[in-house]
Amino acid sequence: MDKFPLMQDGRPVGELITEREALYTWYEARCRLPGEGLWCAWAVGDRGELRLGVLEPCGDRASIRRRFSAQLTAPMGRLLQGEIRPVRPAEPVDWAPLERPEALFRSRWLREQLWGLSGLLTRSGDGRRYVAAPYDAGRPFPLPALFCFARVVRIGGRMYAVFAFDKGEQPVF
Repeated sequence: MDKFPLMQDGRPVGELITEREALYTWYEARCRLPGEGLWCAWAVGDRGELRLGVLEPCGDRASIRRRFSAQLTAPMGRLLQGEIRPVRPAEPVDWAPLERPEALFRSRWLREQLWGLSGLLTRSGDGRRYVAAPYDAGRPFPLPALFCFARVVRIGGRMYAVFAFDKGEQPVF
């Protein structure tokens, strides 16, 4: 087990703990609740960084625990520290309403997940298809099976969970 500082704007606010397990590494970020809104934890290395995901608040603390393969962690190089950053507040404005969400994808599983959802938006870019589902912290999370792939952002004054899919209809960060 190794411990690294968890930083926010250059200040230590908690710790990032890593633990090797065969071909995988567990990453656990723990800190005091950093403030209002959603916060994302990152592992920062000497050659890149890895998004760990959105911190889960619990009382006055926040944490996340995730496991990644060596293949996903290798590009960041030697781990230097963890960081927490606010989830991006805004998205591009080229979103279009998605009238028939179940017709957007060929994948049966995705069509079933999108069936019956309303208020969805979509856009394309960078070789990806993006789907935005209305988000309300007081209601069940949209597409819960894809929670770890979501970015919660503000689009047109409203909060959305945004999911990105590659050309093979696989979710991507």
